[in-house]
Formats: sequence, structure tokens, C-alpha cells
Amino acid sequence: MQARKFEHFLTQLAALTLRQRQRLLSLLLPEIKRDQAVEVIEQHTAGRLVCPGCGARDFHKHGRAHGLQRYRCRNCGRTCNGLSGTPLARLRHKDRWLDYLGEMLDSHSIRRAAEQLGVAGATSFRWRHRFLALSTQDRPDRLGGIAEADEMYVLESRKGSRSLDRPARKRGGKATKRGISNEQMCILVARDRSGQTLDWVPGKGPVTRRQLHEHLKTRLEPDVLLVTDSHAAYRHFAREAGITHEAVNLQAGVRVRGAIHVQNVNAYHSRLRGWLQPFRGVASRYLTNYLGWRWALDGGRIKAPEGLLRMALGRQAAFHT
Repeated sequence: MQARKFEHFLTQLAALTLRQRQRLLSLLLPEIKRDQAVEVIEQHTAGRLVCPGCGARDFHKHGRAHGLQRYRCRNCGRTCNGLSGTPLARLRHKDRWLDYLGEMLDSHSIRRAAEQLGVAGATSFRWRHRFLALSTQDRPDRLGGIAEADEMYVLESRKGSRSLDRPARKRGGKATKRGISNEQMCILVARDRSGQTLDWVPGKGPVTRRQLHEHLKTRLEPDVLLVTDSHAAYRHFAREAGITHEAVNLQAGVRVRGAIHVQNVNAYHSRLRGWLQPFRGVASRYLTNYLGWRWALDGGRIKAPEGLLRMALGRQAAFHT
């Protein structure tokens, strides 16, 4: 709209009835929210675009589609936009994304978020796991100084699975075996004293030395001091990896020896377990996504829906071949 026509339009607003103003607002709000989401996407991907066809970085603008700027590769002619190659590609209703991410900031369930936004439960489920698909990238590269490591266990859940090799459990079910067994999923958490946190789901049952080498070895600075409980797997891993290691014997009641303790990581476990409780059993195949979600929220690290959207786009937000 030309500026003169727009100014004339604004002069007519005072003459609108209440119903007309409400109708105008209902038409404008979705467009404004879509534009806000698009602005975050295009700011985050600016200068990072890579052609999904040939890997070139030389583009020219090629119109707009679904609110996003389209680009055409000067090398191969393929078109793309800021969502191409990301988990958010081809998702609809961008005008509701930031509202949905606001529901995630408040840790609301899939069903409640669907009701609040007026979308189907299947849509809410799909959005949640698309937004969380790259959450594992939102982690520190390495831990340094004094790093604590410990594991926690949650009951394996096959929620949504159509084939089970055991009788189905009701929500809040219990393991049939005592202690730690292959009925429980291990969550390994490492956290340094600055609050930087790494976590993994190595598999079922007690953590092993092989799993520690696979997940933990490359993520610790060479001069780190690793503090754990007295589990033998940590002792063997540290010796083989050449990492300085101290252990606290929790079973003997020794919880603190000066700066040697695992209270930091155990406090994180406590917050994580309490946060997972209202979801009434997270399906084990999605547990990694929920760990990424929890890390985003821990200590108010991400405080706005726009921050969660940037996390969903990944660190590089580059196109993948």
C-alpha cells in the first residue's frame, strides 16, 4: 500500500465500530505474529545459507513464499529459504509458532498446548519434536575446571509403541526387578562448576566404561578434575583416558571432602526428575529431546520464545545435502 493511502486509511480508524475494530485486530494479529517468527528465522540464517543442491553460497533473491524470502542459487538454479534443510521445513502456521514455544517455556503438555492454540493434538506433538530435534546441538563443546558426573535412571517407557515384548504398564508403573536393571534407562549427566551441562542417554541398565569413553572422553578438557561417586566404571574410565579423578563414597556416607562432591550434578538430577514428573512417563525414544528442552529452561537460560526458535534452527542453520 502506498504511504499516502495508508495514512488515509489510518484516519478512518476512529470511525470504526467496536466489532469492526475487533475484526481488524483478528486479521492483523496472525500476520504480525507470523512476521515476528519470520524475522527471527531470517536474522538467524543470514549469512549462513548453503545451497542444498550444490553447496554453493552465491544466491540472488527470488521472491517470497509463505512469508519467507526465497533464494535461487546462481550456480545450480535450485531455490531455497531460511528453513530449507532444517527440522522446521514445511511446517505450517508460522503465526502460531511463538505462542506454541511460549507454551513450551511454561512446560505445558502436548494436550494443553494444543487446546490453548486451537490445533490438533497430532500437530502439537509434531511441532514439539520438530522444535526439539536439534536441541542436542545447544550444548557446550567441553567441560573444564572441576566437572561432576553421575547417572540417574528412569523407567523405560514405550508409550505409543504398537508392539511390546512385555505386558503393557499403566502410568506410574514399577519395574519388576529390584535395583538398577535393563528395565530402566540411564541418563548420564556431566556438569562443571560454571553450570555448563552435558547429558546423554547411553542405554538401559548401569552405565559402563565403554559408554563413558564413547560419550564423555572427548567432551572433557585435558586438565579437568572429574569428580564422581565410587562406581568402578568411572575409576577405570578415568585411568584409561588419563583424566584426573576423585571419587566420593556416598555409600559410606561421605558426601563432601572440601571441593570434592557431586552435589551440583545431583541437584540437576533432582530438578530434571521433578520437571519430568508431570509428563507422566516420557517415551524413551524421545528422552533425548526432553533433556535438550530441560537444559534450555535450566536457570532461565532461555527466557523467550524467540530463543527456543533459534535453538530449533540449530547452531549453523545451514542447509544439508
